[in-house]
Amino acid sequence: MADSFLILAQAGAGSPLGTFGFLAVLVAIMYFVMIRPQQKQLKEHRALLAGLKKGDDVVTSGGILGRIHQVDDSTVTVEIASGVRVRVLKTAVSAKGTVPVAAAPTAPPVEKKEEK
Repeated sequence: MADSFLILAQAGAGSPLGTFGFLAVLVAIMYFVMIRPQQKQLKEHRALLAGLKKGDDVVTSGGILGRIHQVDDSTVTVEIASGVRVRVLKTAVSAKGTVPVAAAPTAPPVEKKEEK
């Protein structure tokens, strides 16, 4: 058992160039998997916010659907129902266009128990 520890100790840690190469590959993978897609998504969101105009249908990050009534520098007034307007931050607008509303879920049929 002691011989195996001596052999491992003599093997050494490897070259520093190999360790640096491994770290460089790891950083490159992290960049292409995490950082680059996030920057692309942020760029698309900024373009969406810059293109908002009156009459656009939008969805907020809170899930509110509505039509833009007024656009300011940092806020948007969204009409969510006839005569009901809500001011939200531009950054809270998550998508442009309407989301189809699914039909209300139906309750399962109730079985009637026969009385004896």
